[in-house]
Parts: sequence; structure tokens; C-alpha cells
Amino acid sequence: MPREFISHRVPPPREGDERRHHPRASVDWPLEITLADGVHEARLRDVSRSGVSFYLDQKVAEMTLLRLELELPSGGERIGGTGVVVRCRPVSPALEHFEVAVFLNEMGDADRESLARLVRARAD
Repeated sequence: MPREFISHRVPPPREGDERRHHPRASVDWPLEITLADGVHEARLRDVSRSGVSFYLDQKVAEMTLLRLELELPSGGERIGGTGVVVRCRPVSPALEHFEVAVFLNEMGDADRESLARLVRARAD
């Protein structure tokens, strides 16, 4: 059964150092992303109901649209959606790895709520 996707607009930037609109949880899980050249394995760094950050072994241009899929560790629930790259920075000058931040602009309400529950559980 196809998933229903809800489109969200990128919120305007906040002032100061903290620009996040939703709480985040640090994680360390595998993540599959799909770019124009195919599927890539990445390592998830943190999640919120509106975005994710992950490590990847290639640079991805800002404003690139991508698809992501991940399995939540709590029972094997698989969630997915599409997002836009809002930041891509090298992890280190000596490594060909990048930290990529993605705003999740299309994700089903159930999947988005699963991310929010996960963040709340890690905050307790």
C-alpha cells in the first residue's frame, strides 16, 4: 500500500546559534538514501520530526532532493520520506566523508510521529 506524503515548507531560519524548530535525538544507525545515481549506505547521526543528519562518503550539493529509508530499532518499524539537503560539510580535511543535514519535506504523518516518539523517548 503506498504511503501518503504530506508536503512541508522549509521554515524560515531562526536567529542565533540554535535554529532548530524541533528537538533532536542523537542516534547511530544505518540509513539508506537514494540519490540520482542510486542507493547509498549512510550513518545516521541525529533525528527530529522535521529533519535528519547523517554521515556519507560523498559530497551532496545543497538543495539536492533525496529519498531516505531507515529501520527504527524499536521493533523493526521501517519509515521513509523525501527531503532536501540544507547543509553538507566535510567531517575532516583528511577524510572523504561528509556530514549531511536534510529537511524532511515529504513524510507520512505516521512516520513523522514515529520520529517524534523516538526523540521523546530518548529525552526521558
